[in-house]
Formats: sequence, C-alpha cells, structure tokens
Amino acid sequence: MREILNPFSLDNKTILVTGASSGIGKETAISCSKIGANVFITGRNNERLNDTFSKLEGDDNLSFLADLNNKSQTEELVNNLPKLDGLVLNAGIMRTIPFKFVTSGDLENMMSTNFMAPILLINLLIKNKKLNKNASIIFISSIGGVSIGTIGNSIYCASKGAINGIQKVLAVELAKQNIRVNSVNPGMVKTEMWNKSHDITTEQLLIDERKYPLGYGEPKDVANACIYLLSDASKWVTGINLTLDGGFTIQ
Repeated sequence: MREILNPFSLDNKTILVTGASSGIGKETAISCSKIGANVFITGRNNERLNDTFSKLEGDDNLSFLADLNNKSQTEELVNNLPKLDGLVLNAGIMRTIPFKFVTSGDLENMMSTNFMAPILLINLLIKNKKLNKNASIIFISSIGGVSIGTIGNSIYCASKGAINGIQKVLAVELAKQNIRVNSVNPGMVKTEMWNKSHDITTEQLLIDERKYPLGYGEPKDVANACIYLLSDASKWVTGINLTLDGGFTIQ
C-alpha cells in the first residue's frame, strides 16, 4: 500500500498559542491539536483558558495562566516551556477611539499588549534557546495598519503596523536557523473581542459585511492559515503578510 504523505500535518510538533482563551487563539489551539500537535496554551482568563484546554485533543497538552504584560509571568512561562516547533502570537486587545481623544495611557496600553509583549516573548525564547531549528513564528496581525486605515482605530492600526515592520527583520535575522517568521492579517472575523469593541447595531453589521465579497471570516479560517504556516508545507515561506479578508482589499 502506497504511503500517503501529508505536508500539512503537525504530528510531533510542539506549538505555543498565546491569547488562547477565546476567539482566534482558541480555535487555532483546538485545530492544531486535532491535526496532531502537542499544544501549549496561555492566556489571562483562567476559566476560559480551562475551557479551551478541555477541548484540546491528545494527552501532551499544557495550559499556563499568564499575563504577557507581566515580566515575571512571561519569564516563568518561558522557563517552563520545552523547545517549540511553532509559536502563534495571538494575544492582543482592540479599542476604537477617535485620535483626538487618545491619551498617552491608551497608547502605552495598546502598544504594550499588541507589540511589546509578543516581541519580548520571542526575545526570551531565543535567548533561552527554546525554538527548534525549522520552527515557525506567526503573528496574528490585521489588514488594519498594513493594508487599510479605519476611522477610530489609529492606535490599534499603529500596533499592527509595528508588528508587520519588525516581522520582516526577524524573518531575515532568524533565517540562519531556518526559523520562519510570518504574519496572518485578517479582515473582519466574528469573534467576541470584535463584538465587545464596537458599538454597532445588527443592521450596521449587515451593511458592513456586504463590503466583503465572501462575507466576514470565522476563527476557523484564520486557524487553517496558521496550520499551513506551522506545517512543513510552508518550509520555504518566510517574511510574508498573509491577507485573509474575503476579498475586501481587492475592491
């Protein structure tokens, strides 16, 4: 019988997913476990993180309660991790606020959570030699700040633009170790975070969704893109911004 090869398999790979307590992070963690990965998850909400953990398949998964804005908690997380084959940096926040009302505190909070926390985590993982050769790093970014700008999202777009800027440099610097660094840039995805961050009616949502030729995305759509970038199917792919927007930006 001929052996069937699946380059998208994550068998025997150890993957860390941050922000795994809800939305894209939760779905990515669950999907990775279903396709063979040993999945380590982290997040700030213990109850929701436990719910994600309960849905993971396999026996070698682990859960870590940690706030990546807290240096000591981040260090403890890294110290307890084995070597990783993949890293999905999903933890982040979103807040819509007109630019003229932005305060230094708003900016610091957004940049700390969306930019500094994931970058410092990678820095610690590299210093502690926690990334295997051929590992894959994925930033969950956005079309906002990279492909488009939207009213009221100046600091959010700035944080995502910063991610995509540093990602290019990391891709070059880590290529010597065959470590790939890419970003997934979704458009509108139906998640709890987006629902809570927008004061918008159901009618307004339906009008906005019509701007997307394929409609709004689902967390599973982003999870599938992450699986591709984590798998050996993308072993020659680094430094890209993978746009997932149902055709929004081609119009």
